[in-house]
Amino acid sequence: MARIPRAGASCDTRHMPLDVVDLRSFYATPLGRAARRAVGRLVRERWPSCPGFSILGLGYATPYLDEFRDEAVRVLAFMPAEQGVMHWPDQQSSASALVDVTMLPLPDGCMDRVLVIHALEVCEAPRELLAEVWRVLTPGGRMMLVAPNRRGLWARRETTPFGQGQPYSRGQLRELLREALFSPAHETEALYVPPFERPLFLGAAGAFERFGGRFALPGGGVHVIEATKQVYRLVGARKAQRRGRIQIAPALAPTPHGRQSEG
Repeated sequence: MARIPRAGASCDTRHMPLDVVDLRSFYATPLGRAARRAVGRLVRERWPSCPGFSILGLGYATPYLDEFRDEAVRVLAFMPAEQGVMHWPDQQSSASALVDVTMLPLPDGCMDRVLVIHALEVCEAPRELLAEVWRVLTPGGRMMLVAPNRRGLWARRETTPFGQGQPYSRGQLRELLREALFSPAHETEALYVPPFERPLFLGAAGAFERFGGRFALPGGGVHVIEATKQVYRLVGARKAQRRGRIQIAPALAPTPHGRQSEG
């Protein structure tokens, strides 16, 4: 299994950070639209109704956030500083912002759902990113994580955003989530269609996704994992930390004022 990058370590120095212009251009192509449909369908299946919810997209999530705007009370799009930011939604007051993904400008426990896409694989501190997502989620809140599959064909094609940065195995993602106090609730893969701009593949993209998803085939282009914020584990972790501390008795005990020493 490939080593998971340490916090503060570069994820993959062979690739430049994703650029917001390139991401927008990709999703305007036929291949990008096919990717949006495949991943968006899985996100919507897990989050079919979000009335009154607060939803955050972290990374480049705007292609997947539009359909939540009519039912959620708040939908925000936070984009990494290295990536750049674009105005979203079009023709309306902007709900997007340029942020440090390891220091989100939000109070604790304010978001019900967080969609992370085009973020983890290019982040230099993936554990800190997930820790921030945990912090801003409400107790029992849910995160949807989309990350390139290191066994998939898309991770080997640098011509798409899913071919940039550090791809992951499912085991690596589970380890990261466990360390960040998330409990995986649903795991699947998407983007079974080959990442080529060919009418034959694009025309059959839906069939690729249905067949791969029905039989849970390995080798999809991305992992799509829904995870729930764990709260109860913090108590156990703190108790274990307290038990691990060394108890040191005071070297000198003070004598009350006015007390005579016994002869």
